[in-house]
Amino acid sequence: MCGIFAVYNDIEAAELTYLGLYALQHRGQESAGIVSSDGKKFYSKIGQGLVSDVFEKDDILRLKGRYAIGHTRYSTTGVSTIVNAQPLIIRHKKVNLAVAHNGNITNALLLRRKLEEDGAIFQTTSDSEVILHLMMKSKEKEIHNKIKEALTPIKGAYSVIFLFNDKIFAARDPHGFRSLCIGKLKNSYILSSESCGFDLIGATYLREIEPGEIMIIENKKIKSIIFSQREKKAQCIFEHIYFARPDSKMFGESVYEVRKNLGEELAKESPPEKESIVIAIPDSANISSLGYAQHSKRPLEFGFIRNHYIGRTFIEPKQSIRDFRAKVKYNPVEEVVKNKVLVVVDDSIVRGTTSKKLVRMLKRCGAKKTHYRISSPPIKYPCHYGIDTPNKNELVAAKKSLEEIRKDLGVNSLRYLSIKGLLNSVNGKKCKYCLACFTGEYPV
Repeated sequence: MCGIFAVYNDIEAAELTYLGLYALQHRGQESAGIVSSDGKKFYSKIGQGLVSDVFEKDDILRLKGRYAIGHTRYSTTGVSTIVNAQPLIIRHKKVNLAVAHNGNITNALLLRRKLEEDGAIFQTTSDSEVILHLMMKSKEKEIHNKIKEALTPIKGAYSVIFLFNDKIFAARDPHGFRSLCIGKLKNSYILSSESCGFDLIGATYLREIEPGEIMIIENKKIKSIIFSQREKKAQCIFEHIYFARPDSKMFGESVYEVRKNLGEELAKESPPEKESIVIAIPDSANISSLGYAQHSKRPLEFGFIRNHYIGRTFIEPKQSIRDFRAKVKYNPVEEVVKNKVLVVVDDSIVRGTTSKKLVRMLKRCGAKKTHYRISSPPIKYPCHYGIDTPNKNELVAAKKSLEEIRKDLGVNSLRYLSIKGLLNSVNGKKCKYCLACFTGEYPV
């Protein structure tokens, strides 16, 4: 679920890329990097940690040139070390190339073994490096044909940006799992994982890169080619539920509106008790709780205050850190919850670790009843396309029944949104979305 960003033809390319990554920080917190180009030479700064921790003002000043790409990392393939931080940079036959990748290549291990048998030497454990080796192995002369040949055998999810000396290329997998969009800022072109990356720098949203499309930005113009036969779209529904910022446009739909719809559908399927109040697990359930409260005509209160200086708990790579941060991330407001019947709206339950702790907090504050409402279906299957749930045994809904989860959480009732309600929230466009984490039906 990494964040990728790029600027083509702007004197402040590095500064704009830094701001773009700042807007995309929610997509990855393990490392951040920027590679810039003055048309002849690459300049780079890559480090572990948050965007604000990695870059000093002097770092940005040293990133010269009118072209830049950036990356903020959330690892699913490859360990969380500096060697796997991106953008990845190579020099081959006097050609400079840097790549920023979001997604997860499902056949990366097989491709890597074949490449190593042919003599390739890998510097990282990231699946992204496979793309670079396949490109350099290509005999094609045109860059876009090299990219096309490299991407053809690759399966799974990828939105990827390539920086050459004075050119930027972008591509999206044929199913369109991960978002990637293009915008305009005066005479510059901007690429971003989410449209919220444009807002901070004042760029105008143009469109999404289409599934199976390679976009070429050179000579101050854009053109595109289709490198793959059109596959059935399988855009990640979890972007709307949790990952994307609510002020983004994702897969042609407002994330805010979809989340509000999720709450309304949840209220239709699981209405509240008459004397209850609605509270959200901030921040990703804020909008769906608003939709729930408005449809059910129940008051919406701020039952939890979130410490915004703590990173998202689900995105942390280690269980030990996840548990710790769950304890310090939220604090209940006793005056709001004491002696109240609560409808607690959350976006999802993955492992159940955080939810259990939050319910205990509410009980200690004197909540009369707690009804847990989830604005997505039960997550029963691992994602192989870029979310860090690779092990089915980690998913509480895969191991336990609804009643067992309810007892485990210690709530009076537990209800999830149905698949039908989920699809109604995105205008019923089932053909557009991947639902594999709920249904087990994998597009690839």
